[in-house]
Amino acid sequence: MSSPTPKVPLVIAHRGASGYHPEHTLSAYRLAVGLGADGVEPDLVASSDGVLVIRHENEISNTTDVASRPEFAARRTTKTVDGMPLTGWFTEDFTWAELSTLGATEPIPDIRSNNVKHNGREPILRFVDLLAMLDAHGPTVEVIAEIKHASYFAGLGLHLDELFAAALEEAGWLNDERLTVESFELSFFDRIRALGVRSRFIYLIEADGFPADDPLTSYASSRTDVGLRGLSERVDGISVDKKLLLETDDSGTLRVTDLVDRAHAVGLVIFCWTLRAENRFLSPQHRVGGTDWDIGDWPAEFALILHSGIDGVFSDHPDLVIEVRDTIAARRASEVVAAIAAASGEVAGVVAAEAIAQGGVGGRA
Repeated sequence: MSSPTPKVPLVIAHRGASGYHPEHTLSAYRLAVGLGADGVEPDLVASSDGVLVIRHENEISNTTDVASRPEFAARRTTKTVDGMPLTGWFTEDFTWAELSTLGATEPIPDIRSNNVKHNGREPILRFVDLLAMLDAHGPTVEVIAEIKHASYFAGLGLHLDELFAAALEEAGWLNDERLTVESFELSFFDRIRALGVRSRFIYLIEADGFPADDPLTSYASSRTDVGLRGLSERVDGISVDKKLLLETDDSGTLRVTDLVDRAHAVGLVIFCWTLRAENRFLSPQHRVGGTDWDIGDWPAEFALILHSGIDGVFSDHPDLVIEVRDTIAARRASEVVAAIAAASGEVAGVVAAEAIAQGGVGGRA
């Protein structure tokens, strides 16, 4: 199945249109499609019985109502996931039948109080549920699927590579051109290739730290010229924290770094995350008002990032990014038209001058 040529940059709804509805809900994904997003991003974790579930993390205490469910109180526990100690409720301790009874909730209610009214109204989703919704919509929206904690789950006997390939086959999405796969672990791509999954592979790079599957190779080393060349032999692109694209010069002015240009130089596409409109998530230069939840100067920050030449951006507010992208495109089109008109005028002037010199137009007394 062919997909249309995407606009650049690709606008990807981060966990759906999560600025307006609780993340990873069907309403958030449907809204993202309605707002014109080019793609949507589900995060994938596993249930105890091997179902791929769409949640940002396997710890679900702040994205579901599980903490208010007395029948599950005894399952609260502490675990170490990719080196981080976490206390709460974990998807791998529930069957899908149990998880399907939970209601999704807004994870940052202090910032997005308007989303709280949706708490508990929708169940959480399986990966195949989202793919079915997009198939019903039509072949115009891409899926950028992020695999979470692959090594951790493998240690529990839940192999996300196998579960992912099986879910794609079940949904009829195996080798679908609309599919892109992301992971913080390079070895995951090797395993799904071996299982016959063919898609665009994007390596996620944190600002700091090390990948769980290769603690001897820092994320920082992956961003060097040598590191990028090595990645170009294993993946199609990288996806980075947006702060890696921005730096402040000596005058205090925010500007873009050279990371996009260096990635492109070795043939990698590059995405960034996450564009959000609220002050808490904007650079200090673009914050307006005195609270974290005030809406800042998002047009300025979004435009700066889009002007970097980035190939794709993740946003909780895809409509706002599309607005900026369209404004930039219209401005560039106007500049091209003006340049063509100016060039045409110069040519016409030269022709007229030559005609005058030869006694042509306007040359007779």
